[in-house]
Amino acid sequence: MLSDRALAAFRSALGADRVFDDDATRTLYACDETPRRVQPDAVLFPVSHDEVAALMRIASEHRIALTPRGAGSGNVGGALPAPGSVVVSFECMRRVLEFDPANRLVVVEPGVVTEEIDRLARSAGLFYPPDPGSNAYCRIGGNLAMNAAGPRAVKYGVTRDFVLGLRAVTGDGREIRTGCRTTKGVTGYDLTRLLVGSEGTLALITEATLKLLPAPEAVATLRLCFADNRSALDAVSRVMHQSVMPCALEFMDHRAIDAIRPTGAADDLAPGTRALLMVEADGAVADLPRQIAALEAALAGGGLLEMKSGFTREAIAQLWTARKSLSHAVKQIAPLKINEDVVVPVSQLAGFVDFIDHTANAHRLAVVSFGHAGNGNLHVNLMVHPDDADEMERAHLALDAIMLRVLALGGTLSGEHGIGTEKRRFVPQEIDSATLELMRAIKRQFDPHGLLNPGKLFPD
Repeated sequence: MLSDRALAAFRSALGADRVFDDDATRTLYACDETPRRVQPDAVLFPVSHDEVAALMRIASEHRIALTPRGAGSGNVGGALPAPGSVVVSFECMRRVLEFDPANRLVVVEPGVVTEEIDRLARSAGLFYPPDPGSNAYCRIGGNLAMNAAGPRAVKYGVTRDFVLGLRAVTGDGREIRTGCRTTKGVTGYDLTRLLVGSEGTLALITEATLKLLPAPEAVATLRLCFADNRSALDAVSRVMHQSVMPCALEFMDHRAIDAIRPTGAADDLAPGTRALLMVEADGAVADLPRQIAALEAALAGGGLLEMKSGFTREAIAQLWTARKSLSHAVKQIAPLKINEDVVVPVSQLAGFVDFIDHTANAHRLAVVSFGHAGNGNLHVNLMVHPDDADEMERAHLALDAIMLRVLALGGTLSGEHGIGTEKRRFVPQEIDSATLELMRAIKRQFDPHGLLNPGKLFPD
């Protein structure tokens, strides 16, 4: 447990009303969206950069491990406390420090909700493109930690592509500033891109300068029903080889379709639908018909049962009904979702989904696949009953097979969720030992005592 001396030091730095070591608070912050729980020794709520620096210096002096936390919405254990650690929650650091529409940037603290950044940008005719599915409640600090993305990544990129600079505190209490305020800059090493996606293992980010883009005038949507997975994914390959880049290209497999049928969300899909694509284009109003026509031509092919388009807000919302209902629907299959976030080359998607089907059948599992097909980023969801030991054993065998196939296809273990605690054991199969050792050496430079988010990202 935390020593009285360390606890007193934290209270002196932050104030007694923002340092909690009671059972109720510690229990509340004992997990993220993964099923495991580890109760921290205390929970701290800094409200400024200076307070973060102060608590880091105290942690360094007392050798106390810190687990940084945004909204706790991650599902790989990135915010799971390490045994004996203290959680640093950034939810009170919610200020927009600067909004500069003329230079298309915003400076925010890590506790700002991602959707609020986009809403602010749109008030000036701009937008913030990264759009994780949890953007209504996730916080930008967590997005930075995991390099979050979303459907718009196929056209616009991921969080890392919109970070101009950072202010942060290293594991031994040093303040660092990375990057610059301009979209071009090559002075020194690119520590900004290094910190984004480092899962809080190198430094505690206290400010982020984010790039904004002019908001598109309008959006149009296509919903396509296919007779089978392969036909849908062959269409994805065709789309990604032509000149009109969709701003979203989402896929649902046949098990996803089956999952939403009891909800009624599949009632207006074409009879015989076994796979679904959602495709969007954005830009100038006058140009959208040309973009949609080009996408329709690329998507047409074998196995297509139906193609519907929407150009108004109401029509687009209706077309998205099936996809938006999926997250709730899959929870009715089994109480535990093992959510894997893997990426393979787009040309390999069809074969990979066939392999997932074969693996699910061989291990007698319900496996629902959907995701950002334009990037080859698939969310593979193994729906299991955690109290069924045999089913859990089969799930782990299936998971091993799926991960090995991802790497054999030239893919990667995570596209946007991160590694956290849940995928660490697979990392040496993707990253060679020499490269891993260099990464560990970088970790030691930033965090010499190993206090920042231990037990994450790298295998022991």
